[in-house]
Amino acid sequence: MTSSIFEPARAAFTSIMMMLVLVALAGCSFQPDEEIWEISGPVFGTSYHISVVLPEDHQRLEALAQGIEEALDGVDASMSTWRGDSELSKLNRLEDQSDWTPVSGPLFEVLSRSAEISRLTEGAFDITIGPVVNLWGFGPDARPVEVPSDEELARALASTGFETLSLRADPPAVRASSPQYIDLSAIAKGYGVDVVARYLDSEGIKAYLVEIGGEVRTQGKKPDGSVWRLAIEQPAEGEGHTVNRIVTLPSKAMATSGDYRNYYESEGRRLSHTIDPETGQPISHNLASVTVIAEDSMTADALATGFTVMGYARASALATRENIPAYFIIRTESGFESHQTPAFSSYVTQ
Repeated sequence: MTSSIFEPARAAFTSIMMMLVLVALAGCSFQPDEEIWEISGPVFGTSYHISVVLPEDHQRLEALAQGIEEALDGVDASMSTWRGDSELSKLNRLEDQSDWTPVSGPLFEVLSRSAEISRLTEGAFDITIGPVVNLWGFGPDARPVEVPSDEELARALASTGFETLSLRADPPAVRASSPQYIDLSAIAKGYGVDVVARYLDSEGIKAYLVEIGGEVRTQGKKPDGSVWRLAIEQPAEGEGHTVNRIVTLPSKAMATSGDYRNYYESEGRRLSHTIDPETGQPISHNLASVTVIAEDSMTADALATGFTVMGYARASALATRENIPAYFIIRTESGFESHQTPAFSSYVTQ
């Protein structure tokens, strides 16, 4: 499924997140025996870029690249809704989900974290919203010729609800009070980052940066002893990338959710890929971007999506109460405004 390349980070990059990568690596003063090497390739409909701090050792880098591919292949084979043979797709096809269905440990881990964040966000994050996402054309199905009707949305919404899912830890299993179509696209990329980080930890890599489609996790420091630095992108349509804020990320994870990249327009209406599970409609408030820092990437990924659905006022109140580092960019008539929770301030450098 994937193919990787590795090269010295000083030499060249082919990243769709160029701004993030360049800021992350800018200002490195390399030690004689260590460099930052990048391993990259396609995955999950996007790309991964992994920077590891190592002395030059092509044989080891080749082994790491192979191990990373295998780790990501495992996540895709378990959690993809785009693959008909994935573990999740087979679960979604079950006509009767009322009995306990065994699931793998990784899938159970993601389902469990999803349930926790659904409860925390009062349903703003909901992995059962897949039928509605598909109806709007943001899933594996083709984009609709016209926007769904109120009746179509009502029928799709009636078959959703994270509360319908029950989980059993030993042995891992899931059941649903009514058949569900589970969509993990708002958390699986983050989980993929965590899986790669765990693999690098197991291989004794002490310093790295893992990025998949903008979800990031870091460990350790660069060769010059400095902390990894990342850019939060200024919301803008099109291909350009400009920086809104730069943060340091010391052995943490960071994810950003925004409505300015994945959307389409219909009859003069801007339709975001982020769907409100309560209404079944694409979000339409003025919150353009949310960045969340957490201990692991799947948590940051899911929270960023949940906060985006909630909107600034509700999300900021929740993040502040729970001491979650979060950064919000809001559209106003005069441009963009930025706000952060108290817990986020210690990560900002400029």
